[in-house]
Amino acid sequence: MKYYRPTSAGVRHRSTVTYRGVLTVSRPLKALTKGKKKFGGRNNYGRMTVRHQGGGNKTVYRDIDFIYNKKDIPAKILTVEYDPFRTGFIGLVQYKDGEKRYVLLPKDIKAGDEFVVSETAELKVGNRTTLKRIPVGTFVYNVEIKANGGAKLCRSAGNFCQVVANDAGYVHIKLPSTEVRKVPENAWASIGSVSNEESWLVNVGKAGRTRWMGIRPTVRAAVMNPMDHPYGGGEGKHGRGTRRAKTWTGHPTGKGQKSRTPKKYSNYLIVSRRKVGKQKKETK
Repeated sequence: MKYYRPTSAGVRHRSTVTYRGVLTVSRPLKALTKGKKKFGGRNNYGRMTVRHQGGGNKTVYRDIDFIYNKKDIPAKILTVEYDPFRTGFIGLVQYKDGEKRYVLLPKDIKAGDEFVVSETAELKVGNRTTLKRIPVGTFVYNVEIKANGGAKLCRSAGNFCQVVANDAGYVHIKLPSTEVRKVPENAWASIGSVSNEESWLVNVGKAGRTRWMGIRPTVRAAVMNPMDHPYGGGEGKHGRGTRRAKTWTGHPTGKGQKSRTPKKYSNYLIVSRRKVGKQKKETK
């Protein structure tokens, strides 16, 4: 981590990830980039569906390969790069047939290392294979929910799943949320954990830097008007007036409230529900 001298209030507590010595290039490969329009959290009708989004620095989108459909072809990592759209580091890789792609890099891997996507791949960090071949207790990332459906789980910085069991055509994996979930044994996963594990230690330092990141201000519900939020109104610091914590749309939130749809199609795949609040802290 990089810390700054307190020359102003904005940098007094600021901390950033140390990129020097980790990243190898500063500009992405143009052929694998494209522009990405910002919508400020609004849908095709222009109505705000996601709050607190808008503004931010102009960014170039890197086309990341989460499908990994080049099987049994060794690949070499050429660069380690920063991606403004995700917290983990990405790398430009070149396969033996000459094709180049961007992939999400695991921890402790560097330029010059090689990996392979294969059902017979060696069980080492960076390689990708089917879950049924991965031993119990192994850390994995870029996990598929369906076979050949593309990586969906554990893609943010420092994250990983842990293989805990194999049973009846499914592999049980423990997610970072402490949920234990069944995934088909022929789904693919990469060995290791996502790079840039220090990302969660970053202290933004000032409100202006948050705006550069495309995050607009968040206002507490208790200081709103009654028409704007169920907690609004009243004089001074008053209670919320309702028993259960909820959003302005009435959905339960925080304090251990269950927010999952009761009849969700994938309920049968959950072996153990995630623990929240004090329960989650006790399990660490």
